[in-house]
Amino acid sequence: MKNFDRILRNGRICDGTGNPSFHGDIGISGDRIEAVGRLDAAQAAEIVDISGLVVSPGFIDLHNHVDHGILAYPDADSYIMQGVTTSVVGNCGLSMAPVSAAYREDVRGYLKPFLDKKAPYSWDWSNLSEFFSCVTKSGITQNLAPLVGQGTLRIAVKGFDPTPATDDEMNAMKELLRAELENGAFGMSSGLVYPPGSYTGAEELRELARIVASYGALYSTHIRNEADRVIKSVDEAIALGEAGGVSVQVSHHKAAGRGNWGKVHATLRIMEEARARGVDVTCDVYPYIAGMTTITSLLPSRALEGGTAKMLARLKDPEVRKGLAEELHQGSIGEENWIKTLGWDNIVIAESGIAPQYAGMSLARIISERGGSDPFETFLDWFLEIRGEATMILSEMDEADVRTVIAHPLSAVISDSWVTAPSAGGRPHPRAYGTFPRLLGKYVREEKVLSLEEGVRKITSMPARKAGIRGRGLIAEGFFADLVVFDPETIRDKATFLDPHQYPEGIRHVLVNGQVVVTNNTLLGVRPGKILRK
Repeated sequence: MKNFDRILRNGRICDGTGNPSFHGDIGISGDRIEAVGRLDAAQAAEIVDISGLVVSPGFIDLHNHVDHGILAYPDADSYIMQGVTTSVVGNCGLSMAPVSAAYREDVRGYLKPFLDKKAPYSWDWSNLSEFFSCVTKSGITQNLAPLVGQGTLRIAVKGFDPTPATDDEMNAMKELLRAELENGAFGMSSGLVYPPGSYTGAEELRELARIVASYGALYSTHIRNEADRVIKSVDEAIALGEAGGVSVQVSHHKAAGRGNWGKVHATLRIMEEARARGVDVTCDVYPYIAGMTTITSLLPSRALEGGTAKMLARLKDPEVRKGLAEELHQGSIGEENWIKTLGWDNIVIAESGIAPQYAGMSLARIISERGGSDPFETFLDWFLEIRGEATMILSEMDEADVRTVIAHPLSAVISDSWVTAPSAGGRPHPRAYGTFPRLLGKYVREEKVLSLEEGVRKITSMPARKAGIRGRGLIAEGFFADLVVFDPETIRDKATFLDPHQYPEGIRHVLVNGQVVVTNNTLLGVRPGKILRK
């Protein structure tokens, strides 16, 4: 008679393949799934009856920024409570390493709006291995799979200098990239809308992408423009994949701004055509119509030349301010211009460590309450007051577009958020708490945009394959026992933009590497997570 450490009995098994679900048992020994099927005669130290519930692989979030807050929240509270057992981190070109002594303060200052003040950010690491050694000192609940940020690479070598990389600088970036890939990074990300990624030309990206391709790793990109030039920007990402032979992931795909709604039909078609030519291009999407990013993204990228300290100094110059205001008002910056595209009303402050009283306030309200005669001057005064240390929520997308991308077979579903907890305060994007239950509740059960099996595939085996994460993303013998047990009739997100710090409903149990970390909506404080290596 077979004995297991734990048996999940009588569940509806949604195995992550997208194939029809089936009823059965799962036998777990140590950190692995040892058997799947009817295990009526088997015994275990613990038997959990999950009759009437679905059991799926642990959710894998292909695109988030958990690394920015994991030192403050090693339990990854808002993520583990929604069933995310593995986070792919270091996205949008901004990983926590590599860091050079020459530009340590530049990267530290730039990432400051994303970092929780309660965390012990020593910044004494130089590479991802050293950073994650800090992370794992007290244990972590989730598994983390790191990417190297192209923007972070560039800062390490030349700070926020916008000029093209010299041969020596290019070689230095390549050396740093190779070292991180040798140590198990799953690929490289870029954020071509954010400095210094926005300073990077096509040839510089191609040279780095060829190295990524040589390791069979992933290139994940926040494309250069998701608004007026979204089609051209998707073309750029595909061209890079085609020229460099690298697997491409188009991050949080959307068409931002009312004038661009509907363009996702063209971009998805372009991806389909590229795949027919042999380009491994896919995309991901979060199930909300608003995004979240740093307040500095409202300024032209040239404003950040030299780093945040120099930016703030320049913004005190009346002539510089006048020029920026004219560019923003006229829409002549040549980049995404959220102020012109969305208007002050549709830009809302999420969090500001230096000025928490602004959380939940729109820029329109902030400007109005300050009583300035010129909104751009008033905005820049306020920006200086908070030292550019804030994140914002942008209402930018069309619900029909969101459904279109979610339904497409080339898309995974992701959160694109930062880890948080109810004690953190502020008004972060509700996706930090609700992305995956929202997919399964709203888009699977209620709107039937996807079948349950396909919805689960998009958050388990699909991201695992794309990132190259082995042994996870499926319920199969020999795979790691990362599992989520949920009620398909009640699972739903509760977090809202007005009240985001709310855990979801309907998730009964979460297991990471064979250990139960959440049961009956209670976080147990067990930390069996691992830093994964490719």
